[in-house]
Amino acid sequence: MEARNYTVTREEGDIILTLNVPLNVLYTNPEDNEDIFERVVNALIESGNATSLVISSDRNYVYVKEQVDLFNGVANAYKQLLQSDIVKPFSPDARRDFPSEVSMFDYILYSKFKRDPIGAYVLGVRALREMRVKAERIKSPELEQIINQFTELVDVLGKLEIVKRSYDYVLGYKVGDRAPYKALLRPLIRPNFTYTRIMAEAPVSAVEIESYKINDADGSDVTIYKIPGVSNYLYHLFPPELSLNVDEYNLLDQVRAAFIDYKPQEAEFTNPLRMREVFFNIGRDMLDDLNVKFKYNLKYQEIEKLARILVRLTVGFGMTEVVLSDENVEDVYVNAPIGLSTLFIKHSKYGECSSNIVPNAKEIDAWASRFRLMSGRPLDEGHPILDTELETENVRARVAIAQRPLSPGGVSIAFRRHRSEPWTMPLFIDNKMVSPFAAGLLWYLVEGARTILISGTRGAGKTSLMSAMMSLLMKKYRIITVEDTLELPIDSFIGLGYDILSMKVQSAIFGEKSELSAEEGIRTTLRLGDSALVIGEVRSTEAKALYEAMRVGALSNVVMGTIHSENPYGVFDRVVNDLGVPVTSFKATDIIVSANKIKSIDRLTEKRRVLNITEVRKDWTKDPQYEGGFVDLVKYDIEKDELIPTGDLLEGDSYVVKQVASNVKGWAGNWDAVLENIQTKGEILDAIVKYAKKTGNRSILEAKFTSKAIDAYYDIIANLNAKYGYAESGSVKSAFNLWLEAQK
Repeated sequence: MEARNYTVTREEGDIILTLNVPLNVLYTNPEDNEDIFERVVNALIESGNATSLVISSDRNYVYVKEQVDLFNGVANAYKQLLQSDIVKPFSPDARRDFPSEVSMFDYILYSKFKRDPIGAYVLGVRALREMRVKAERIKSPELEQIINQFTELVDVLGKLEIVKRSYDYVLGYKVGDRAPYKALLRPLIRPNFTYTRIMAEAPVSAVEIESYKINDADGSDVTIYKIPGVSNYLYHLFPPELSLNVDEYNLLDQVRAAFIDYKPQEAEFTNPLRMREVFFNIGRDMLDDLNVKFKYNLKYQEIEKLARILVRLTVGFGMTEVVLSDENVEDVYVNAPIGLSTLFIKHSKYGECSSNIVPNAKEIDAWASRFRLMSGRPLDEGHPILDTELETENVRARVAIAQRPLSPGGVSIAFRRHRSEPWTMPLFIDNKMVSPFAAGLLWYLVEGARTILISGTRGAGKTSLMSAMMSLLMKKYRIITVEDTLELPIDSFIGLGYDILSMKVQSAIFGEKSELSAEEGIRTTLRLGDSALVIGEVRSTEAKALYEAMRVGALSNVVMGTIHSENPYGVFDRVVNDLGVPVTSFKATDIIVSANKIKSIDRLTEKRRVLNITEVRKDWTKDPQYEGGFVDLVKYDIEKDELIPTGDLLEGDSYVVKQVASNVKGWAGNWDAVLENIQTKGEILDAIVKYAKKTGNRSILEAKFTSKAIDAYYDIIANLNAKYGYAESGSVKSAFNLWLEAQK
């Protein structure tokens, strides 16, 4: 047996055999190389069964338990063979009279068994067939002994799981062909500088559905597969880490080794973006120096790519960052116990998908500690939940972490991805979440300083819709946001010129005592001047403070918040019965916007839709559901897949819309003018969508252009009012279309 070239470690109940293979070995995998296969079997014979196998060379090739059990079976069978009568020496007469048969037995047992058990079985079956034909001609007890031992050896080989699972290959099998091994042993590939495991190739049976590049700096590839018999799709990522050449691997590994000894101070985590920038610059400089020193001749772009990978692997969050860069990804789930399942991904088009990424417990524990330091919030047995956020150069996400004792299997993490830029109404019109008319109505209500609750189930798009409604506000108004976990793209709004102040308050679940409670945070906003008030999510006792703000805010500017609930009555039930807001105070709610997910018939895909825009009447006393307190202004038609104005709105039976109109000259008592204004607002937003389609430029739908377009709309209104005393609808639309056509 060769010199010991392996290690055995134990981690979270996993027994990991790591076999080190020199870089000069051409084929480093056991499925490709008989020598490596035998080394694995010898290591298992010596050390005992393992649950994971790592072949460490230029990359780490990781074999999971089902595959390792195939090796375990070969090793255990071989150990038992050596202690059985099957290997008892043949007599001198047998060796003299039947040398080729004895030689074949020895060859199969001592050479092929541990190197190529499938080939050994095929050779044994074929040799046994020939010996039995020979035994019919030559009657010899020595030959019978050889046949008996050969039969027992072939039986042992035939019972090996790796052989049984290869029976389809046996007929016409050419000994030495590694195809059966390649079919059975499909390793996860993990660069030797990261713990995360990646399955580089999809299962043989997988059918490709779609492939695309992630819009990140390195253009990572994603392929969506459907595997027959599996209900969910497979999200298959091919990150830049898997396409590095040997020089790049060596260079990156050297620099990472130099970084290992550096432990960031707790204070550095208070500004993680700055820390990442520092690590990137230092790493790039070190990579560049080594590139010159060892004459790797890597280009500047390649050094930059390696520096980005280095940041992800040191102070970042590994492959998860790459996944979260995908604009099609909504959520990423890391489930405990870590390592037993893949990363799960919620895709905007394909729903919940498994992936080819298997996280590692050490890495996830390090992430949890990092999030604790970054957030300044506790995460321990007394505080087993942490709500925080992740922000990198390309990624914004809400992060929810659970650990023991709440999560008995250890750390679990859920990432909710946010767009780096705000959602806009044109984007929602384009994807049919709202109709142009409904978007115009929401704009009318925001402009009219109403109090609005956006309700929906988790992932229904509540915060995204509120972000789009914020972008409808005129920039002359101040906005104050109150959130316990920062989800709204405040920096983007500031960059667009909005007067906006973000306030972070105590988490509703576990928060730092030094943080201001959400209730106090909302009350504080009332002392910070006349402002539109936006509440990230109504969860707890802050509901009473929110309704105080609604009573005040309705007189000056819009007040908006999101709440978990399925429909208007669910909002009432939650606010009044669960959160303790008095029935009379609930009437301060003017509008409830209900959003939800509509699933396809096969339940595999879903789409987000606004289902109702509902006004809350004020002339009920106990139960708005039974006393006519809820009146839909628009309602979703599932057959048309569209929001349709209701008869109540079209016929002028809307208290809230009339209340807004009563403060505008020319609208009071003129319902046609009110509907025309709503229709015009919707057509203005729809004109942006049509112009984006006409020009093939989807960036027109984004906040930068939309914000500019809304400013232009208000300028047009002001100019027409100044010139004619009234902004007639047709003139507004004509002027706006001319403005659109003038944009380049």
